[in-house]
Amino acid sequence: VRWGELQLSGDGEAWRIRAIIVRLEPALVRLETRSLRRSDGRPLRWNVDSAPAEAIVALNAGQFTSAGPWGWLVKDGEERRAPGRGPLAPALVVDTSGAVELVPADSIEAARHGPAARQAFQSYPALLARDGEIPRPLRQAGLGVDLEHRDARLAIGVDRQGGMLVAVTRFEGLGGALSNLPFGLTTPEMAALMGALGCRRAMLLDGGISSQLLLRLPDGETRAWRGLRQVPLGLVALPRPPGT
Repeated sequence: VRWGELQLSGDGEAWRIRAIIVRLEPALVRLETRSLRRSDGRPLRWNVDSAPAEAIVALNAGQFTSAGPWGWLVKDGEERRAPGRGPLAPALVVDTSGAVELVPADSIEAARHGPAARQAFQSYPALLARDGEIPRPLRQAGLGVDLEHRDARLAIGVDRQGGMLVAVTRFEGLGGALSNLPFGLTTPEMAALMGALGCRRAMLLDGGISSQLLLRLPDGETRAWRGLRQVPLGLVALPRPPGT
């Protein structure tokens, strides 16, 4: 796992933004979706502090509704939710070998009926498609994506070497005292950031007060950028057992 921080400067609320970037080698970790339930089976909300002690990285996953996670959800090879609809709603898929891919919305049905998906969750909108192309609805107004709204952002992507990147943004006004406020980048600006980081495909996860990321460093230090809202679903990276 490698990580770093970038200071960004933009217009309006984005006048001082910090981006925290984490790069994972999927071959060296085990990626799993996580959720919590009461003893009677009813769902509980999750945050990065719910991640197991051995987790190297933890973050909130996908989008959600009042009923729970939105869209396609696969856990340990079992489909828990059917795919959601939308041309800009790809899915992050971890296959049985541990490799990670962002599957476009129009290819989810094929992935759904194949044998390879071990973990998967869906989100929207796609930030980068094909080989780093920003989708047209993120470049042209009036096609269903708000291009002007600014918010704290969380995105996940895959690069050309097979690595997985996670980026979360925080507002740095007043020395970081307001870092949990939902100020930040527009969706097109976040797409540009993920492209500049070398991603060929990327998608937004639930941002704003939901965006959260936890990182445990080799020296034992824990770094956390917590959100104000608990969520139904998390993604954790665990050490991969030897020989697997």
